[in-house]
Amino acid sequence: MLSANPYLNFNGDCKAAFDFYQSVLGGEFTMVMKFSDMPGPHMGPGEENRIMHIGLPIGGTMVFGSDCSSSMGTATHGNMFSVCIGGDDEAECRRVFNGLSEGGKVNMPFEKAPWGDIFGDFTDKFGVSWMVNCTPKQ
Repeated sequence: MLSANPYLNFNGDCKAAFDFYQSVLGGEFTMVMKFSDMPGPHMGPGEENRIMHIGLPIGGTMVFGSDCSSSMGTATHGNMFSVCIGGDDEAECRRVFNGLSEGGKVNMPFEKAPWGDIFGDFTDKFGVSWMVNCTPKQ
């Protein structure tokens, strides 16, 4: 069975972003590795404390992250993809939307959508695009 998990890249603030995500979503980090844990040519001067790999479970999915090293170039955030969180508990979905969008830019408020669900999207304070979709229990 295949699975797909988003892998987010940052420019030195991966740990701060994942600490923020954990404060809203809960969960325990998996395999937190710094570049200094795997020294080699991928690491530039002063990049020892950057995150090489971190994971945070969200429901049955993992969101992974890493800082870009100077050898990888710069992470550019934009509108190419969004991390989408879905659920059926409106209060919980609203809490997640409000928490993760704090300090960011709301593009579409969390409200009833034309397809009947409650939906909103935003770009968080780290430049990552998110969507929250709630299909309330009937």
